Amino acid sequence: MASSTYSCPLLPRREIVSFLSESEFANIREEHLLNPSPDLMCSIYTNMLIYLDALQDDHGQADFDALGQLENPDHHVGSVRVMNLCHKIGELLEAAQCIIKFTLKDLLKPDTQRTGIFLSTLINFCIFRDTKLNLVEQFVNQVNVHELKHPELEARIAQLNNEILEAEEASKKDEPFVLELQTKLKELRQTIQSLNNHQVALKTSFRALKEKANEIDAKISTADYTLAQSAQENAKLRSKIVQSPEKLQGLLEEKKSILEEVKNSEKSAMESFQEKTTTLEVYSKACKKMNKHLAQMQAIQEQVNSSKTVDKEVKVLKSKLNDDSVLCKSLEAKLVELQGRAD
Repeated sequence: MASSTYSCPLLPRREIVSFLSESEFANIREEHLLNPSPDLMCSIYTNMLIYLDALQDDHGQADFDALGQLENPDHHVGSVRVMNLCHKIGELLEAAQCIIKFTLKDLLKPDTQRTGIFLSTLINFCIFRDTKLNLVEQFVNQVNVHELKHPELEARIAQLNNEILEAEEASKKDEPFVLELQTKLKELRQTIQSLNNHQVALKTSFRALKEKANEIDAKISTADYTLAQSAQENAKLRSKIVQSPEKLQGLLEEKKSILEEVKNSEKSAMESFQEKTTTLEVYSKACKKMNKHLAQMQAIQEQVNSSKTVDKEVKVLKSKLNDDSVLCKSLEAKLVELQGRAD
């Protein structure tokens, strides 16, 4: 039920009884709230006021100065106590934003519904107050912890400040040495820059020399190839050179004789070709004639085969005709026989 915002919802009797019992305000049951008695409610309200510290004085003691003004003070001690309690409860409920006003009748003749509203308001206020007090207690504990750590932190801060001062003093002492190192560093950077520039120039020169070397290598390769070709051509030309005219004449005569032999062979080959061509033409004509005669012979053979078939058919017909003539003769004989019988 703890909440960071205050609210006054109406609580069930079960929760009211549970809260009163847990807080030791009253050990009651739900039946007691159905028909609450004045004494019970006075006891509950008194305990809750004491818990909330709303009664700064002894509630059991009456204001004797006020009682002195009455004729019979002893008769009014209880009334003053009840009025004081009613006033305190009314102020507390008003501060707790109760939706209805608390009256003396609610204390002397408590109503079930109104009593539930009053108790719900007071319980919600107690819970809200406890929640806030717990939060305040946490903050107080944190503040106490910080206060305990404060001297230690101050000592640590002082120590760090001393260390900072020592570091600053050491830095001031080392400042000339640092300046000297910075000067040397600047000189070294300039030297490195000049060396880098020189390296770039050397790389450029090396690249140019390498390109020239490649060109020279290419020219050397071309010259070697040209020289090799020239050597081959010289060798061919040397092989063609004749050492003596007599040898050249002999070679020419030999080549002439070979040429004549080739021509004669060509001539004889042509004659043989012509003869074979003539023979082939004769064979072709003979083959055509033979094919023609063969076709005629095949036609004659077919005619012969057909004539044989006709002969066979004629023979079959003749045999059938003979059979028919025999049958006719037998029929004629039977006819004659039948006529003879008839006569």
